[in-house]
Amino acid sequence: MTTVTRQTTQQACAAVFQVVLLAALTAAVGLGALGWAAGTVFAAGLWLLLDGAARRAGTDALGPADLVTLARAALVGGVAALVVDRSGAVPIVVLASVALVLDAVDGRVARRTGTASALGARFDMEVDAVLLLVLSAHVATLLGPWVLAIGLMRYAFVAAARALPWLHGPLPVRWSAKAVAALQGIVLVAAVAGAPGWLVGLALVLLVWSFGQSVLWLRRSR
Repeated sequence: MTTVTRQTTQQACAAVFQVVLLAALTAAVGLGALGWAAGTVFAAGLWLLLDGAARRAGTDALGPADLVTLARAALVGGVAALVVDRSGAVPIVVLASVALVLDAVDGRVARRTGTASALGARFDMEVDAVLLLVLSAHVATLLGPWVLAIGLMRYAFVAAARALPWLHGPLPVRWSAKAVAALQGIVLVAAVAGAPGWLVGLALVLLVWSFGQSVLWLRRSR
């Protein structure tokens, strides 16, 4: 078996897991055609983007931590399907909570197995960003469109970096930034479960502050 085949097999297994998850959601909560469409598009897009990123990185197979992230990505696809299908709060909270827990697992696996990589870190970050975008889209239907700012913040930063190349500069490790980033998903899941809107507002304020700190650092360091 070639190394390319190993990577393809890993991604194929993730695609199968995505389909099984969607089928389970259909049986459990009556996931409809819109949900299936969203989950299928998500899985196909993930396959293409990950395959391209792995080829550019010269990676012949995904590491143990990347496989955890891949499983988490499939859960995010399930969350996206539920949100699009308007399937109710409980299944969204359950799947999103598991995805958030696994977010703490993949990094630990990477460190313990010595398989941390730039591809893995980027993959983890993108899955986090998509989960926040999907959750914020759902919470926006409950609290208002301003919640979308949480999900769109990172994409706005990436877009700004195209016009301002100095935003691509390296950033120091800030535990405050990690804590604020982790808080977003927790608060959004809590909001889906019925937590008050002021918690989401506070999370957004902290996120703006954190991104502001990063921008100021990069501007001073250019």
